[in-house]
Amino acid sequence: MDRELLPVFVYGTLRPGRGNHARLLRGRTVAEEPARMRGAALYEGPGYPYAVADPEGEILGEALWLPADRYDALLASLDALEGYAPGGSANHYVQVIRPVRLTGGDTVRAWVYLAEEGLAARLRLRGRRVEGGNWPE
Repeated sequence: MDRELLPVFVYGTLRPGRGNHARLLRGRTVAEEPARMRGAALYEGPGYPYAVADPEGEILGEALWLPADRYDALLASLDALEGYAPGGSANHYVQVIRPVRLTGGDTVRAWVYLAEEGLAARLRLRGRRVEGGNWPE
C-alpha cells in the first residue's frame, strides 16, 4: 500500500478497552494516547458511531501508532472492519488525514475514518448526534 505511516485516530469500538480494539489491536500497537480531533462530530450508528465532518465539532478518542513492519496488514484489517476499500465506490467510510491534538498539547497528523458524504448528509438531517463527542456517552 502507498499510505503514509501515520497514527490512526479511533473514536468508537476500536478505542482501547472496547471490543474491536481487543480483537484487532490489543498488543499490536507501538503506542496509544488519548487525543481530540476538531472538525468532526459523532453520530449514533447501529452499535458504533460515525464521525461526520463538522467545522464546529470535536471528537474524543485515541491516537494509535502501529508498528512499521505490520502497518499495512493492520491497516488492511481496520479497512475491512470499516467496510473501506481504497478507491472503492461502495464505501460507508472514507479514510482521510486529519490533525489530532494529543493530551500533552502536541498535534500530529493521523488517519481517521469519516462517514462518506452521502451517509454523512443523511446523518446530519436525521441522525442522533453524540453530545460531547465521546462515544458511548
